Amino acid sequence: MTKRSHTKLVHEGKYVAEVDIELFDAEEVWAPYLSLEDAQKLDNVRLALREKDLKTASRLARVYSLTPVEM
Repeated sequence: MTKRSHTKLVHEGKYVAEVDIELFDAEEVWAPYLSLEDAQKLDNVRLALREKDLKTASRLARVYSLTPVEM
């Protein structure tokens, strides 16, 4: 089994966060997969963005505000 770093994007409303996680590669059918801690981290970031708690989200990930482009 090997692990590799990966950046997952979480989008909620007008915010998006880059969350660093580790994926585990194995010979199993369900590979690649992530740890329970990383899954909870993704859920916590998503919940913080949904509640507009940018301080909490920023502790766990890099947070960006999306701006619509007018054409």
